Amino acid sequence: MKKEEQNNEWGLATQAIRTGHRRTAEGEHSEPIFATSSYIFGSAAEAAARFAGDSPGNIYSRFTNPTVECFEQRLAAMEGGEACVATASGMSAILATCIGLLKAGDHILSSRSIFGSTTILFNKYLSRFGIATSYAPSGEPEAWKRAIRPETRLLFLETPSNPLTEVADIRALSDLAHENGCLLVVDNCFCTPALQLPLALGADIVIHSATKYLDGQGRCLGGAVVGPADTVGEEIYGVLRTGGATMSPFNAWVFLKGLETLQLRMQAHSDNALALARWLEILPAVERVHYPGLMSHPQYRLAARQQKAAGGICSFEVKGGQKAAWKLIDSLELLSITANLGDTKTTVTHPSSTTHGRLTHEEKAAAGISDGLIRIAVGLEDFTDIRADLAQAFDAI
Repeated sequence: MKKEEQNNEWGLATQAIRTGHRRTAEGEHSEPIFATSSYIFGSAAEAAARFAGDSPGNIYSRFTNPTVECFEQRLAAMEGGEACVATASGMSAILATCIGLLKAGDHILSSRSIFGSTTILFNKYLSRFGIATSYAPSGEPEAWKRAIRPETRLLFLETPSNPLTEVADIRALSDLAHENGCLLVVDNCFCTPALQLPLALGADIVIHSATKYLDGQGRCLGGAVVGPADTVGEEIYGVLRTGGATMSPFNAWVFLKGLETLQLRMQAHSDNALALARWLEILPAVERVHYPGLMSHPQYRLAARQQKAAGGICSFEVKGGQKAAWKLIDSLELLSITANLGDTKTTVTHPSSTTHGRLTHEEKAAAGISDGLIRIAVGLEDFTDIRADLAQAFDAI
């Protein structure tokens, strides 16, 4: 393997720029986009050998494409995994993982504070196929221990969680999973490998919505699953090959460009978010701020051990419930009202009526999603401008 393709001794920033690129005969410096649906075989025998898996090489871009493969190899190297499967979205990455590894009668034990669509997937759709899900508080390993069942196969968590930034002890939960013959799946969307390496802490599988920070500029949809070759590289890859939730070559190329600046961006997001959280914490209109970089956060010390920085997501609860929250959001002039996150532009959303709006009142209450909760994905604008826009919005309420 050529030096520019892979080197396990490279640092994260170098892996994010160099890994996976196999230069063509054209000698290109930037990774090319292979915009093709199919590939030419030298003979009928070569085609048969490729389809049978006896000969390596491209077959069909639903499951083999050089640009997508470059992204997969790069992200796998950054996360410290053996294999990566790129998918059409973050939700399709979760779905492919569940379909590939679970069957009727199996049980998922999930953290309670997760993305609303993930809860809907577990409760409404996987349940139709005989896969049950129950929930435990992210920060209470003993509660997970009590909730695990003989039929539990997956422990699933987001850390930090969406939108309350709860931090789970990956090492403790990985030990619990392995003691009970389960796999620990960690959604690493909020931290990315720039801030957190779940596999190094004992997790079995890492999931990403590449749409978020891996891209970093709100341009494309995509997802990824990283982990061992025998689970991710075979079982989950098999779901993608047959099911077709495929990442496009163009999107993969965009994500490759995003990875090149990931480490720099995540530190800058974290710096801005910490400054904002400290400012929000002193405002009389704010009841509570949720940010792992604050000493008031219940898992502050755990986050400091587990993460390189606290990340770019900060949530807070305003006094006055939904009426005050909507008034504040509607008064913003610079910040963007959108449910997406991970952008260079700061985005603001009201989780109870958007990202978690399909949950029942009881599900929202169990997950801690109050009507006064606002989530901010802090961008890379000048911090004084972010603060000024929020300050004038607070004046409006």
